[in-house]
Parts: sequence; structure tokens; C-alpha cells
Amino acid sequence: MIFEQFYLECLSHASYFIGDESSKKAVVVDPQRDIAQYLTRAEELGMTITHVLETHFHADFLSGHLELAEATGAVIGYGSKAAPEFPASLFEDGERLVLGEVVIEARHTPGHTPESTSWVVWEHQGDEVPYGVLTGDTLFIGDVGRPDLLVSVGKTADELGHMLFASLRDRILVLPDATRVFPAHGAGSACGKNLSTETSSTIGEQRRSNYALQFTNADTFVAAVTEGQPEAPGYFVFDAVLNQKERGTLDEHAMPERYSITRLLDARDAGVRIVDTRDAQAYATGHLRGSVNVGLAGRYAEYAGSVIGPDEDIVLVTDPDFVLEAKVRLARIGYDRVTGWFPVDDLVDVPAEVERSSRLTAPEFAARRAEVDGLQIVDVRGEGEWRVNHLDGAVHIPVAQLRRRLSELDALRPTVVYCAGGYRSSLAASVLREVGFSDVSDIIGGFEAVLLNA
Repeated sequence: MIFEQFYLECLSHASYFIGDESSKKAVVVDPQRDIAQYLTRAEELGMTITHVLETHFHADFLSGHLELAEATGAVIGYGSKAAPEFPASLFEDGERLVLGEVVIEARHTPGHTPESTSWVVWEHQGDEVPYGVLTGDTLFIGDVGRPDLLVSVGKTADELGHMLFASLRDRILVLPDATRVFPAHGAGSACGKNLSTETSSTIGEQRRSNYALQFTNADTFVAAVTEGQPEAPGYFVFDAVLNQKERGTLDEHAMPERYSITRLLDARDAGVRIVDTRDAQAYATGHLRGSVNVGLAGRYAEYAGSVIGPDEDIVLVTDPDFVLEAKVRLARIGYDRVTGWFPVDDLVDVPAEVERSSRLTAPEFAARRAEVDGLQIVDVRGEGEWRVNHLDGAVHIPVAQLRRRLSELDALRPTVVYCAGGYRSSLAASVLREVGFSDVSDIIGGFEAVLLNA
């Protein structure tokens, strides 16, 4: 058997390639939308991808099932509780897909979503202990999938939580301790609050160490796993719905159109969102007025999706070498409206449209705080970070909520934004400048630097 995990750090997303060496048949589970790596691997192994299996309708990324089906002719498979709006094979609970020696069983595990299905993998027919179980967002390493994303019409978080408790107890934890656990996400995903940096484990290890598996009462379990969950980016509902629909497929090799400066300025003035993908320091030295800073070095797609709507057109300001990466990473969350790009070095041709942004060191922030009456301080970190510690007098607006809570801030007051390290604060400060805040700074090194300087 060939069993390989493909882990995408920027979305904390794990997908899987499972191949049978006797039949040369393979399946891909929970693929990312840009599929070249799976096609390349299948070609290297001389295998044919016959099925694309999904654990559920994902909310945090747009899956590549349609792209793979189009490229290979593979059958798309879900558990039978799913109702996709495109051709798919729906597997009943306990139904098996036989590749050859390798056998994969659908095991219905509702809770994170009503249609959630885990896929149990046997290396050989007749093996008593499965090789592993692909748990999707039902069971993570160190956590379980949250039932409170509220993307499932007709089900409350409490109902889903009780379904999740039963699925874990009756469908997952009945597997032998030696069974390997392969989830769809790791640390950093907003699909849970306590995900490990490890990307695989065993049933036995999780039975002993996973806090969420220690509860014997369903009500107590639901209260514990829903408390303190991170703010979900606004695109989650969009992706959960789009993953159920027929849609256009991604050409991951097609370059967006290169814009002239005139077309770029016209687009900006017409309300198109301009995204500058450089790091915060480079952006601060000079950027197009009205652009927002979402650095490629961070969780680019996730944070772009926090401040830009899926129905908005986007133009990228970036280095030519990074255009495709910037486009594809947005496409991974279903943001296909990248209408063009502009080379960042060409901004020198329009100095009247370029501005610098203010970034303060921790000592500079301390001095400004002492000197400026009525300084407006905005903390754009998550709820959990805020609860641990924050600056006195700060207004707390997580970056994912910023655009809808602008009315809580005074655009005429001098404003300083901070996050943990400086990535989110540069993004948030650029959004505030975009909507008319005239005196906005962020803190280099973020809250951690402020604490060290105290």
C-alpha cells in the first residue's frame, strides 16, 4: 500500500493519497484545489486515481474534488448523508471500496457536520486491525471538530455536539488502539481550539491524551468543546455552501492579466480591492494608496478572506515571481475573482499615488501613548489571546470582525493597532487607512514587543 499525507501549512490542511500496488488504483481524500501534486504522484507510481473521497463539506477551504474528477475521470465519494449538487457516489455506513488488497470503509461520524464521514483503511483484506482512519474534522490530534460553526442548516450547535459525542464514542473509539489517526487539519486551523502540531497519532494515544475524549457526559462534552472557540473567518459559510455545488474548476497555471498603472488606478477608484502581498516592513516603505497588506509569508488566504468578501474583485500588487502563488492561494478558499496583477516595482512610476505607513517600535509606542491624549488603541488578536492579557484601555476587535465593526472606532482619532507579532496589525491598519482613517500606526513586534519593553 502507498499511503501519503500532503500537508499544506498555510491552511493547516491535510490531504491523503492512498494507492494499491497490486491493482495500481489510487484514491485521494480531502484534496486541496490545486491538484498537480496528486497527478504527479500518481504518474510517478504508475497509478490511476479512481476515486476522490471527501470526509464532509469543508468550510475552511474549497476542495479539489471537481478538479480531480475533471482531470482523471475519478468518481467523487461522500457518505450517504451528503447531498452534493454534482454527480457523486454516496457510501452507506459500513460500505467498502475495494481497490485490490487495500480496502476503505465509509464510517458515518456526524457531528462537526451532519454528513461527516470517516474513512477506515485496511492495508490488506482480512487484516484484523485497520492501518488507519481518516477522521476529517471529527477527531483531531489533541482535539475534536467543533460543532458550532453554524454552517449546517436545520441543526443547532447543541444538536451537532451531541451527534459528535455519539460518533466519537460509538464509531471512532471502538477501533483498536493501534489504529493510526489521520485528521484533515492541524494546529492553526479555526476548526478547533486545541489542535496539535502533530499531524497523525493513534486511537490509543488519543484515548489517553485528548482532553475532549475524557468526558462521559454528552452535555459536559458539548459545553467543553464549544467554549472558547476561535473566531471563524467570514468565508467559511461561503466555502461550506460552494463545496456542495457544481462550479467552475481552477486552472492553477493560468496567469492573471497584467494591469497598466492607469487600469490599476481605475480599478482602485471603482472599488476593486487592491492586495499588496509583501511583508509588513516592505509595505510600510511605500505602497499604493488604498491597498491592503496581506503578506504571502503568513496565513495569506485565511486573512485575505477575513477582510475581503468572496464577491469582491481583487487586483494583486506583487513581485512577478509570486503572481501565480498569490492567485492560487486565494483560489484555495474559493476566491476566484482575481482580475489582474501589477508589479510592485512599477509603483515608482506613480509617486503621487504611493504613501508610507507608520510602524512604531515598542518604545516609540510607549512615548506616543504618554504624549497623545485620547490615543485609540485597537487589539486585533483573537478572543483567547485577549483573555490571557491585553493593554489597558484597548478596544478589542479581532481582525476577522474589523470591517463590520468599523462604527465602533473613531476615524478622526490617532489610532495604534497591535496583534501578537505584527502581521495582523499591518493588515488591520491598512484596512483602516483604506476606509479613511488618517492617523494609523501599528506596532512592530506586536504585543510581545510591548511586554518586553514594559
